[in-house]
Amino acid sequence: IGDSIMALYSLSVNDAINSAIEMRAKLQEFNDDLQMNGNEPIDSGIGIHTGDLMMGIVGGRSRIEGTVISDHVNLASRLEGLTKIYGAPIIVSQDSLIKIEKPTQYSFRFLDIVKVKGRMSSVNIFEILDGEKINQRKLKLDTKEDFNKAIQLYRNRQFEESEELFSSLLEVNPHDKAFHLYLERCKKNLKHGIPEDWDGVEILLFK
Repeated sequence: IGDSIMALYSLSVNDAINSAIEMRAKLQEFNDDLQMNGNEPIDSGIGIHTGDLMMGIVGGRSRIEGTVISDHVNLASRLEGLTKIYGAPIIVSQDSLIKIEKPTQYSFRFLDIVKVKGRMSSVNIFEILDGEKINQRKLKLDTKEDFNKAIQLYRNRQFEESEELFSSLLEVNPHDKAFHLYLERCKKNLKHGIPEDWDGVEILLFK
């Protein structure tokens, strides 16, 4: 679909996640070859969600194709778009995460609670870390506990404490885009305040 790929996995969420991890590994090999030849590396993001959908044939006499339609399909596409924002190569919804067989076989961390364009309800999103390079995966795992604490402080409206903790986390891993994202949110909320009904859910209106 343009510069993207849509894949359906009917048997297991594990199949989708394993495919995503393998795609990331192959991309790293490809980028190593690019850089060895003096070319810039490329990147990709993968969004995974689980739910019911409608599958069928659309089009007319001159052109027909198979497709799938549902709110869940749209959400998977939105999650792919969030990979750029959070610097997370593989993002999965909580609906997918809870359906994983033996979740301990994967490394993951909580990222955020968001409302995406075209969807009224919020969704908890997680990053699968197994698709990261070894050094970044280790840094994200080593800072996972403090990252969770900083997010909880943020959601409790303790923005000064959260800002301080995110700043210290950035000293450990300055390349973690999620740290930068939350730090900017803390600064913005401290400067401009928040609505009385603020619930910590991030509303993202882009596709």
